[in-house]
Amino acid sequence: MKSKILKSWWIVLVILAVTSAFAATVVTTQKRIQKNDNSYEELRLFTSVLNTVEKDYVEPVNTKKLVYDALKGMISSLDPHSGFMTPDEYKDLQVSTQGEFGGVGMTITLKEGILTVIAPIEGTPAAKAGIKSGDKIILIDNKPTRDMTLEQDLNMIRGPSGTQVKITILRKGLKEPKVFVLTREVIKIKSVRYAVLDGHYAYIRLIQFQETTSSELKKALRVLHRETGNNIEGLILDLRNNPGGLLNQAVDVASSFIKSGLIVYTKGRLPDQQLKFNADGRDVEPDYPMVVLINGGTASASEIVAGALQDHKRAIIVGTPSFGKGSVQTIIPLDDGSALRLTTALYYTPNGKSIQAEGIQPTITMHEEKFVEEPSNIFGLKEKDLSGHFPAQNKVGTKNTKESAEAEKILKDTEIVRALNILKGIHFYANAGGGMTGAK
Repeated sequence: MKSKILKSWWIVLVILAVTSAFAATVVTTQKRIQKNDNSYEELRLFTSVLNTVEKDYVEPVNTKKLVYDALKGMISSLDPHSGFMTPDEYKDLQVSTQGEFGGVGMTITLKEGILTVIAPIEGTPAAKAGIKSGDKIILIDNKPTRDMTLEQDLNMIRGPSGTQVKITILRKGLKEPKVFVLTREVIKIKSVRYAVLDGHYAYIRLIQFQETTSSELKKALRVLHRETGNNIEGLILDLRNNPGGLLNQAVDVASSFIKSGLIVYTKGRLPDQQLKFNADGRDVEPDYPMVVLINGGTASASEIVAGALQDHKRAIIVGTPSFGKGSVQTIIPLDDGSALRLTTALYYTPNGKSIQAEGIQPTITMHEEKFVEEPSNIFGLKEKDLSGHFPAQNKVGTKNTKESAEAEKILKDTEIVRALNILKGIHFYANAGGGMTGAK
């Protein structure tokens, strides 16, 4: 009798559980149906407006252009980095990530609705003309940029090689707008520069993260090891005005200096947007001291590298706070050859710090200064020109004349000189018995 009662209770409980699950499913389904109904209603509104424009507008319209423009407006309203790309714009993007494209050579974004320069790319028309990180572009060929999407701005700046574009900017410290007339050219980017400084200190500048950056870095490191007699006493990694680029290249670059552990992770709404990227442990550099230089033009992928090296206590970060572009854009190709660039997640450093809008904070804050050459003396003579002068006492590696000239040019940069002095201080302290063996 007792077992029959217990059995009856189990049947009741099962029925209640099934009923509850069914009720929950019904509620969820109803919510989805309601949401779909709302979406269909809004799409009917869009279709109605499109039909009205096609039928009643004063002049005939191109329906595809109307749809593209509507998509541009919709996606660009989400955030400064999301956008809709026409087939031609998508092709341009694919070319630019391979290291060659037409334009003036600067990375731009919409910041608080204003077209803003993230960074000019070294050696390009924009950099040579004096465009700076943080410049606000208010006119392109005398047309206001305020109401344009990022893709529209990019299309106006890009153009055939040899043609000109006029850019009007606002800059902090200038009382009036400044006009630049830039000649477009095919932009070819060599993403890595390097040199030996003072015999045993290495300098590497990463200009942008593109498909070949990691392999170029490894080649540079091999040369630097050879030129220092396999005795690099410290490395300056220069990420100033590096606007970012490909995520996988940033992870590979950071992995060159970090033996193991997390490099960066992402958080998004969907499970496949919860990603973790770890050091692969292959071809890791010795644990020599490192200084990483950053500034307001250090963005995206370069912030990932700086953040990882900082959190792993692998490097001292020197300079000013970085740009703070810590969002992930996923390129989603569409059937007609167009594509969406959609923000799908945010980046976080290994210690869980969000890069977005905060940037990487330097360990040592050091404001950039312009190098001012000393006036030459009226006779145009130096010590080495005087008869009977003592020969130079310092031996600087085994570099050829071209390499020495490159090092001399690099050492005119005040920030690099300060970074080099930091490395020398660490080396001196270690040799004096301080026990410091890296940038810990």
